[in-house]
Amino acid sequence: MASSGDANQNSKDAKSRQLEPTSGVPGDVAESYRLLQPVGRDFEPDGPDIATRIRNYLHIINKRKWLILAIAACVLAIGTTRTLMMAPLYTSTIRLQIDRNVAKIVDGGTVTPVEGTDNEFLKTQYELLQSRSLAERVASAAGLTDDANFFRPHEFSFVAAVRSFLKADAAKAQQSRSTRIDAAAAIVQGNVSIRPVAGSRLVDVAYSDPDPARSQKIASAYADAFIASNLDKRFEANAYAKTFLEDQIKQLKLKLEQSEKTMLDFAEKEQIVATNQNASITEADLGHANVALGNITSERIRNEQLWRQVDASNAISLPQFLSNAVIDGLRAKRNDFVTSYQEKLETFKPGYPEMIQIRNKISEIDKQLAAEVKTIRASLKGAYESSVSQERELKARVEQLRADVLDVQKRSIKYNILKREVDTNRGLYNDLLQRFKEVDVAGGIGSNNVFIVDKANLPGAPSSPKLMRAMLIYLLIGSLGGFGVAYLLEEFDDVIDSIEEAERIGGLPTLGVIPFTSIAGGAETALDDARSPLSEAYRSLCTSLQFSTARGMPKSLLITSADPAEGKSITSLAIAQHFSRLGLKVLLVDADMRSPSLHKALRADNSIGLSSCLAGVSQPPDAIQTTDIENLAFLPSGPLPPNAADLLSSPHLMSLLSLSLQAFDLVVIDGPPVLGIADAPLLSNAAEATVFVIGAGVARTGSVRGALKRLDVAKSPLIGSVVTRFDVKRAGYGYGRYGYGYGYGFSYGEHAFSYGKSVPRFETPPPMVPSREHPS
Repeated sequence: MASSGDANQNSKDAKSRQLEPTSGVPGDVAESYRLLQPVGRDFEPDGPDIATRIRNYLHIINKRKWLILAIAACVLAIGTTRTLMMAPLYTSTIRLQIDRNVAKIVDGGTVTPVEGTDNEFLKTQYELLQSRSLAERVASAAGLTDDANFFRPHEFSFVAAVRSFLKADAAKAQQSRSTRIDAAAAIVQGNVSIRPVAGSRLVDVAYSDPDPARSQKIASAYADAFIASNLDKRFEANAYAKTFLEDQIKQLKLKLEQSEKTMLDFAEKEQIVATNQNASITEADLGHANVALGNITSERIRNEQLWRQVDASNAISLPQFLSNAVIDGLRAKRNDFVTSYQEKLETFKPGYPEMIQIRNKISEIDKQLAAEVKTIRASLKGAYESSVSQERELKARVEQLRADVLDVQKRSIKYNILKREVDTNRGLYNDLLQRFKEVDVAGGIGSNNVFIVDKANLPGAPSSPKLMRAMLIYLLIGSLGGFGVAYLLEEFDDVIDSIEEAERIGGLPTLGVIPFTSIAGGAETALDDARSPLSEAYRSLCTSLQFSTARGMPKSLLITSADPAEGKSITSLAIAQHFSRLGLKVLLVDADMRSPSLHKALRADNSIGLSSCLAGVSQPPDAIQTTDIENLAFLPSGPLPPNAADLLSSPHLMSLLSLSLQAFDLVVIDGPPVLGIADAPLLSNAAEATVFVIGAGVARTGSVRGALKRLDVAKSPLIGSVVTRFDVKRAGYGYGRYGYGYGYGFSYGEHAFSYGKSVPRFETPPPMVPSREHPS
């Protein structure tokens, strides 16, 4: 079977084949169409969906089930044996509560550092429970170093047995106490289990040992050792903190006294009097001046914008003008006169005295508006110039005050530095003194944050090994390992043994599936039985051929394959027999002029045949022989020529096919393999259609691809493929999926038709009819 990677490949060009009318061959057998296909073949398909992947995995499991079962059984047997050889272990469990903070007697009395979050704190405690230092403390407290039974192995080990045999007891006795503690601690670490209770601050400490009493003893010792180590850590931290604080307080006291003296001397020298106010009068004046400057600057900007707007425009519609009551009244009067003038203009001419009077009034109002606008402009300009003058004076005042403030600040810089130093030293001194008092009080209190919730129990039954659970685990491991081995074998196996693989790799539709047969007599016997699975499969193939093209069954059909022994010859013979029994005149041509085999199956004379006709030695009517099957004629390959490809590339081949199609309804050509020789591409160009045979369990991915690429380059009219030698057991589908329970055979060369069982070679027999007689 091809690998699963190859199984994902598909030929997309098979979908692009179309029928094209042609008129290449003269005579009555001129083709009315030819299958078009692009040169080259794309074997990269779209990725398979999840259902396809699952089916592929199930296929691998079914195909290699015995390998998987064997590996699973071996792993199960080894695991079961190992489990039975293990000593039973008893587990004792003690439950602890680990609080994040201890109960504080005095505020700030605890100096032990605490982790940032509950998760970090609890993880730290869990790691401390599994630390080597705690295991050594448990080993010492429980007296494990003096217990000889404690050091015995829990399960049989060949390496441990050899070491025990080689080492003398005297050497063991001479081991130092530290070495025995290290060994005991290592055993304790390996057998202890820390199991936190989810969503709480509880943790179970479980210890497993072959002795139930010792298991309980060590579990209790674990809790006591953890609590004692936690208290020791707190006492050590408090003692160190007390010593550190005493030294720091002494240093800060001296530093505070020196800094206060230096500040007072500097204040006396510079005549600086300390007050409770944060700012001087000069600084307050500077602040007020800055506020006033900001206000006058805003007013100047606003007046400037108003004046610039009216100065740059002559329009009277600006807001500065429209908000003036005088201008608003004049505009109203002018609008009334303009309206009256327009109304009377319909009755009187412009030169009428009343009209002239109205125009004069309008002109007078315009003069008043212009004068009022000029007055407003002058007012806005005056406001802007006044704001500019005030702003200039305030800026000068601010600059003067800023200089005064800087002078005061320069003289107070050093004083402020000295004052801050004094305040800092005094604060540090007070804090450290308070902290020292708290630590001194808390140091004598045994605060603890670890409590025993449930004491260690005395186990009554062994906790491990659990035989059924171990067997299930080993069975699962073995099954997974077996599937992994099977999958790897599938990845490296490129043999095609299923229909899906043939279609994906070849990119051709499957016209028929021919089962593998192993009955006595081989394929010939199976074909003689019309009710055999082999005969039924070939009838199904012939039915597919009748619908393989737009106009039905091709007139000339080439049967070829990638390599020998894939079933070309038996397929050619079965197709020819089927259509001849339907009443069609069929000519079966053995075009394999390198290793012919059909003449042996038909017991025909091979002294003259296709090679003779193509070489011009004889005429087709002289070479065609009749058979004992009605309507079936046979053209053997003839003598083996030294230049078969040259003969097939000559015009005689097309002439032979044209003449044959005039006398016969169907010409079936048994061609040679495609790979290695040029005969098959030449024959496929001459035939109307080509059927590609893929032998299941024989054909390989590279051979099929290479052969189809050669046929694509030769523009071969491929209409589909036939999967021969199909064995449902080998393909891994089980019985009944494709409906064939038997198989067939036909191999290439010496054992001409022996896919199931080898058939003895036939000596060249006399022809069944006169060999030169042309069929009627």
